[in-house]
Amino acid sequence: MRLYALCDQDMLDKKGISLESFIGIAKKKNAEIIQYRNKNADIAFVKAQLIKIRKLYDGFLIVNDAYELVEFCDGVHVGQEDLKAIDTDVFKAVKILRSVINEDKILGISTHNEEEVLQANAMDLNYIGLGAYRNTDTKKDVSSLLGDTLDTIASKSRHHVAAIGGVKLNDSFEHVTYNVIGSGLL
Repeated sequence: MRLYALCDQDMLDKKGISLESFIGIAKKKNAEIIQYRNKNADIAFVKAQLIKIRKLYDGFLIVNDAYELVEFCDGVHVGQEDLKAIDTDVFKAVKILRSVINEDKILGISTHNEEEVLQANAMDLNYIGLGAYRNTDTKKDVSSLLGDTLDTIASKSRHHVAAIGGVKLNDSFEHVTYNVIGSGLL
């Protein structure tokens, strides 16, 4: 199992855990990727956090949504709603994002079903996040859980797949590249 650590600022604040502690735990568990997510802060705070993470961690660093900060990390992850905010045509939105962040940066998007995975196959991406696998504390707006169907849907992707949403360290999948773990790391 390869680990993709989701560092959600709201989760850290709620649990009283410092950014430094989370990064230390992620490193001990050999996380290959850390995604920093902060849905409530201004861009200056997110930038400062990315700079801090980069000083503590030399693996791949992904920022959630804030593609304007891509110069401070290795790539960007966006959700379906965020894509549609860029352009109502998700294919166009990915092309716009790719032109902004350049080819040398990692680009990943969230997918929630087979239709979105098949759409993503035609996009210039490095990976997809697929889920939610099960209920999670970090996302309250999960409309449907994939459960045991996640791996079958993942097999249809031409991109690397990161299982998202309630994934645990000991979960095992045949067609998933990364298990995305947030609060489950702690």
